[in-house]
Amino acid sequence: MNGHALVVGEALVDIVRRAGSEPVEHVGGSPLNVALGLGRLGRAVQFVTRVGADERGTRIVEHLTAAGVALTPGSTSADRTATAQAELDEKGSARYEFDITWDPVEPPMTADVVLVHTGSIATVLEPGCDVVAELVALQSRTSTVSFDPNIRPALIADPARGRARIERLVTLADVVKASDEDLEWFAPGRDPLDTAREWLSRGPAVVAVTRGGAGAVAVCAAGTVEVPAVQVEVVDTVGAGDAFTAGLLDGLWSFGFVGIERQERLRDIGTAELRAALETAAWTSALTVARAGADLPTLAERVAARKVTR
Repeated sequence: MNGHALVVGEALVDIVRRAGSEPVEHVGGSPLNVALGLGRLGRAVQFVTRVGADERGTRIVEHLTAAGVALTPGSTSADRTATAQAELDEKGSARYEFDITWDPVEPPMTADVVLVHTGSIATVLEPGCDVVAELVALQSRTSTVSFDPNIRPALIADPARGRARIERLVTLADVVKASDEDLEWFAPGRDPLDTAREWLSRGPAVVAVTRGGAGAVAVCAAGTVEVPAVQVEVVDTVGAGDAFTAGLLDGLWSFGFVGIERQERLRDIGTAELRAALETAAWTSALTVARAGADLPTLAERVAARKVTR
């Protein structure tokens, strides 16, 4: 299918600290990782973001350009590039502290955008979150919409308002991916799968929930599908969920479910087709956690890894 993806959201540098080691910097940001992942998987991608014309911003631009991702005008006009301090525990799981402002320049609409994706900080941090919501609402008329809340509670000053913003994007989305931790924050004390089913009733065709080493589960009109995590030696989990999102979108795109003209087909997706997309996502995530930082795989790397296991 012709056309490209438009990814909207933050780009930053993760300063990763592990006990007993010097900090290491990696390019990151949830939407950036999705844009990078889709680019490495061979998709045409434009990225709406906000970085500075500084050393870290230059590194981000070069990193994306190498993956074939193009930045929209105004994306390099921030005063400084955002950072996230990531503290890794003994299992490689990360805890973050952010230094970020978010005020993107809205790009003009283009007719060949078949997929728009957003999520994370960009959808809840003022003032830019309102620009993102309006852009997604406009693009939803002509594109498949994907949303990953990737919730960072420390950056949500008003939880009720944050939940309302998340709900709005859920209703606009065709595909939602969230972690079980996201859903537990959104609806404390409730089974995450019950929240996923409620979200499905609000408009999406697919709601997928990642559960770390326990794999993933997704709901659609045809039913519920579970897939196990692909077993690898975990280096760290930075970018794992974003890689899953990129893999899921790539899988759905490959199977003919992306684009406004495919919207009804996506709503009628069967469990076998959804399982295939989830397995593609699981492999994309596994290859990412097997190496340091959000270093998402290329299409060739994923194909080669899957052949080895067959």
